[in-house]
Amino acid sequence: MNYLITIIGPTAIGKTSLSIALAQHFGCEIISCDSRQFFKEMKIGTAVPSDDELAAAPHHFIQNKSIFEKYSVGDFEKEALEKLDELFEKNNIQIMVGGSGLYVDAVLKGFDEFPDIEESVRTEINIKFDTLGITFLQEQLQNLDPDYYKKLEIENPQTLQNPQRMKRFVEVCIGSGLPYSDFIGKRNIKRNFTPIIIGLKSDREIMYERINQRVDLMFEAGLVEEVKQLLPHKERNALQTVGYRELFDYFEGKSTLEFATAQIKQNTRRFAKRQMTWFKLTENAIWFDYETKIEPIINDIDKLTVI
Repeated sequence: MNYLITIIGPTAIGKTSLSIALAQHFGCEIISCDSRQFFKEMKIGTAVPSDDELAAAPHHFIQNKSIFEKYSVGDFEKEALEKLDELFEKNNIQIMVGGSGLYVDAVLKGFDEFPDIEESVRTEINIKFDTLGITFLQEQLQNLDPDYYKKLEIENPQTLQNPQRMKRFVEVCIGSGLPYSDFIGKRNIKRNFTPIIIGLKSDREIMYERINQRVDLMFEAGLVEEVKQLLPHKERNALQTVGYRELFDYFEGKSTLEFATAQIKQNTRRFAKRQMTWFKLTENAIWFDYETKIEPIINDIDKLTVI
């Protein structure tokens, strides 16, 4: 039997360090499902693992794409499953790590097949969300797919507050001209592995302080220069993310560097809060404090595997 140890949790909580320690213990490799770390032009602002960390265990899906390529969660699902099939030939335990809940779900549970969405549709939704907030997305979904909206309202109301998922629902409705719910439940999805889900958490104050420290380190590492080089391409979908949008505003004279820095920290903290809202809904996850030593984590994993 194959097992996929999946490490989840908010940004800056220590997922990379744990994944490397576990990979070394089990002699296996790491699949990254951090959707921002796919892009080779975005190294500093996405907190890509250091060269030493990358050398400590084999990693996959880190800086393997360009911001000029079209790459969807469906593409990642297909490529990640193909890579896992290959890796399971060598070891029946492998590791997946990342803070992108949608991409975690894609590998663990799969998605129904959805139509390709024009980038212009996605860009327009992002612009309106930035201006009007989550209320815009809620109203759009309620109008375009009232049955699915009502289902979420009853069964999973937290999702209605999740911008990433709500944007996806709305873009499918607008891009296809059909309700999002028309595409659900069309596939019989099976996986050739059993997931073991390990979650890392901390008190909110600690999480926020770790985030602030990480942002400071990004600036010391040259984040401003990295973003400056990407300014001509700021409309690319991959760059519509925290750490880049705020500095684009700075370079365009819309804010000071001090204000942009504060906004990056604040928006990253908000992002981490949304991550935890998503991950708390993950079934069968085993949660540990971020300072937990590796031994008890390995012990819990061993109880769930038959090697």
